[in-house]
Amino acid sequence: MSDHSARPALEPMPEDWRTALAIVAHPDDLEYGTAAAIAGWTDEGRSVSYLLATRGEAGIDTMDPARAAPVREGEQRAAAAVVGVESVEFLGLADGAIEYGPALRRELALAIRRHRPELVITVNHHDTWPGGRVWNTPDHRAVGRAALDAAIDAGNRWIFPEPGLAPWDGVRWVAVSGSPYPTHAVAAGPGLERAIASLVEHRSYIGALTGRDPQEYARELLGGAAKAEGAMFGGVAAVAFELFTR
Repeated sequence: MSDHSARPALEPMPEDWRTALAIVAHPDDLEYGTAAAIAGWTDEGRSVSYLLATRGEAGIDTMDPARAAPVREGEQRAAAAVVGVESVEFLGLADGAIEYGPALRRELALAIRRHRPELVITVNHHDTWPGGRVWNTPDHRAVGRAALDAAIDAGNRWIFPEPGLAPWDGVRWVAVSGSPYPTHAVAAGPGLERAIASLVEHRSYIGALTGRDPQEYARELLGGAAKAEGAMFGGVAAVAFELFTR
């Protein structure tokens, strides 16, 4: 476990925005921590949409990918609905084999132009998870980095031009969840119970991963994470982000 006490205090997340697009690699990436923030935001009337690069078909060792893909997609849509997210899109890229580069940047830039968010949320793009000892996966690194770049690409009419799709230079921030270098946070309390229920929707994945009761597993994991991140946020249970400003 990382030493939260050695880190600087986290600043509050910006509140002067209305629309967000969450771009991640797999089903469940947003449910492992970020969903509590998203539940609170949708309760406030903000619009949040999800874009997933894969359908998570390689995520369940005991289930063939052809069978796993629709199961995981269905669980993701159910998980999103719990926290007030109606728009869930899948790019259908190969789970475990996403490559960073212009093709991925283009897909994400076009999505940003379609959704026109002020805030982009993405997954940890660094080599490791907090603590520095657990290696991050290639999909997370590629998607997180491409999302950061696509937030800029989307505003340049000469990069990835698409007929009928105007540039969007309105992304003001990119918030990275699960980063080893958090800078900001939002209180998890208002949305924590719904975040737990959201993660529980990934029953097939959790069952194969842990063999534990999904409710017990989700409550222990998310409650512990919110408490740990809250130690850097005035002792209030929180969801932490590394925030990049454009």
